[in-house]
Amino acid sequence: MRICVIGAGAIGGLLAARLAQSGQEVSVIARGAHLEAIKRDGLKLIAEDGSTVQTHPKASQRMQDLGPQDVVVLGMKAHQVSAIIADLPSLYHEDTMVLSAQNGIPWWYFQKHGGPHDGLVLKSVDPDGLITKGIDPNRLIGSVVYPAGEIVAPGLIRHTEGNRFSLSEIDNHPSDRVTHLSQVLREAGFKAPVSSDIRAEIWTKLWGNLAFNPISALTHATLAEICAFDPTRSLAAEMMREAQSIGESLGVRFRISIDKRIAGAAAVGEHKTSMLQDVEAGRALELAALMGTVLELGQITGIATPHISAIHACSHLLDTILTQKTSRLSLTKL
Repeated sequence: MRICVIGAGAIGGLLAARLAQSGQEVSVIARGAHLEAIKRDGLKLIAEDGSTVQTHPKASQRMQDLGPQDVVVLGMKAHQVSAIIADLPSLYHEDTMVLSAQNGIPWWYFQKHGGPHDGLVLKSVDPDGLITKGIDPNRLIGSVVYPAGEIVAPGLIRHTEGNRFSLSEIDNHPSDRVTHLSQVLREAGFKAPVSSDIRAEIWTKLWGNLAFNPISALTHATLAEICAFDPTRSLAAEMMREAQSIGESLGVRFRISIDKRIAGAAAVGEHKTSMLQDVEAGRALELAALMGTVLELGQITGIATPHISAIHACSHLLDTILTQKTSRLSLTKL
C-alpha cells in the first residue's frame, strides 16, 4: 500500500518506520531539522529491546510532492489537524482512507454516531468546523493509539512501550478495508484489532490521559511517581470519576475500574507523558482534545467537572506562558 504519514513524530515516526520495514511504500510529511535528517540519513527507530531500524521513506514538507495515497495517517496532535486540511486532497484518490491517530476525543466523535447528538461539532477541537467540513467522514478510519515514544533527536525515534493500534469504521460496522488495514499493521509487527466499539476504547484511554498528562506537565512527575504519591493518585481518580459520569451519560460503557486504569498507568513505569515532553520541548500542549472536549461534554450533559476544570485552568496558564514566552521548562538535577 502507498501510505503517507503526516507528522512523523513519536507515534507517526514509529508507524512510518515499521510500515516501511515491512515493505509498504511509505512517505512522511515533516518539518525543520527532523525533515532534513530524514532526507539525509533516513528515519531511525530504536525499538523497545534496544535494537534499531533504519528506513528511508520519501520525505517532504509538501503533500503535493507525494501524489495519491491508499492511506493517509494523521499523525500530528489534535490541535495541528486544521492547518493541513486545505492540502489533504492532493493525497487522495477515489478510495483513499484517512486514519485518525489523535489522542483524546476526536473531531469526528459524533459523526455517524446515531445518538441524540449525531452530527454535533465539538468546538473545543474544531471551533470553526473546518476539519468537519474538510474531511469526508466516509474516508475516515478511527483508531486508538496505545504505544508511547519520543523523538530523541532529529530523524531518531525511541519506542518506549505499547504495540497496539485499535481500528474501526467510525460507525463501528465491519468493512473489508478496515480488515485489510489491520492486516497491514499486523505485518508491520503491531497488534491491530478491529474494535466493535471504538468510542468506548477512546474513553478508556482518554480516561487516564486527561488526568495523568496535565498532572505530569504541572509537576514534572513520571506516571510511576504520580501513581505512587497518594495525593496525586487521588486527584487523578477524582478527575476520572467526573469523566466516567460524562461518558456513561453518552452511552459509553467502561469495561475496567478506575483502580485498574490507574494500575495500568503505574505499570508503564518511569515514563514521561507526551504532555510533559511537550513542556520540556517548549511545544503547545494538547489540552483541547484531552481536557477541553471533556469540559465541553460536561456542559452538554449538565455534569459538573470541578477537578478537571481546576487542573485545566492551571495547565492552560502553563501553556499560555510557554507559548507567549517561546520557552521550555524542565527540571535539572543538582
